[in-house]
Amino acid sequence: MNSLLAAATVPAPSDFDWDAFWAMWGVPIRIVAILVVAVLVRVALHFMIRRVVDQVVNGIKRKQNVDDTQALVASPLAAVRVVQRTRTLGSVLNNLVTVVISAVALVLVLGELDFDVVAIVGAASVVGAGLAFGAQNIVKDLLNGIFMVAEDQLGVGDVVDVGPATGVVEAVGIRVTQIRDVNGVLWFVRNGEILRVGNMSQGWARVVIDLAVPYATDVDAVQARMLATAQEMAATPKWARTVIDQPEVWGLQSIAEEHVVIRIVMKTRTAERDDVDRELRARLKAATDEMGITLPSLTSVVLTGFDGAGSVGGARPPRTVPTPHQQAPRGRRR
Repeated sequence: MNSLLAAATVPAPSDFDWDAFWAMWGVPIRIVAILVVAVLVRVALHFMIRRVVDQVVNGIKRKQNVDDTQALVASPLAAVRVVQRTRTLGSVLNNLVTVVISAVALVLVLGELDFDVVAIVGAASVVGAGLAFGAQNIVKDLLNGIFMVAEDQLGVGDVVDVGPATGVVEAVGIRVTQIRDVNGVLWFVRNGEILRVGNMSQGWARVVIDLAVPYATDVDAVQARMLATAQEMAATPKWARTVIDQPEVWGLQSIAEEHVVIRIVMKTRTAERDDVDRELRARLKAATDEMGITLPSLTSVVLTGFDGAGSVGGARPPRTVPTPHQQAPRGRRR
């Protein structure tokens, strides 16, 4: 009988001391759980941001009946800005989510390690104030990046001149903006170093061509031929949706002993400015050849700065929608 009672008091092999287990492994398990939850929350928020961005972009593409973002240049310019700004805000929000989640996870992990979180946060505030004073450039970068995005100064896909670099914006972070220039070099420009932004992708662009002809040439005849050549180009189906206003001849730009310079301008969509510039130059060269005019050698003269462009007669305020134009008859299209 006593042997039976003794056997009954012996703990079963299946019993497990959970208290001892949690005392030993509880803190590591909770830390791992915090990190896993932080990663999952980050992935979920990034997925939500990416989904919202894709819905906005795809919605605009469906509304404009295009498949590629670059094709939006044929649509109202406001649609292009919405797409670019949406992608830029998505990039900034992703960076912000990563920073906030990392900071929260770090505080929770320190709390699990029996650190005084309140004291740590207080000390961090003091240290942060000191760092803010000592690391003013970093704070300046962060604030400048937020203001650039909020004010729509630039966006992903814009062609910009920010001083240190000129090219296409590939990413806008809360501290650094990535710009790829025409040679393919990727520039990392601190937002605090961007003192001014020349955005060549907002609104419209202007092709400015200065044509030098011999001094004895009939200027009126050359101007009429230049204008007719530009108007003929703007009326062709290939360029009709690219040119958003009628070409203008601004007249004599300068007079020298051997030549005179005649300026012609054409307002175009930003993405096709260089293509329009090259095509118009080729057509003007062919037109002067037909007139028997030999063009003298001349250093290229272009407008410098927005002040000069705004003060020249003929400059007009920007438009945000395409100018209506007449389509060529269907039978003439190839």
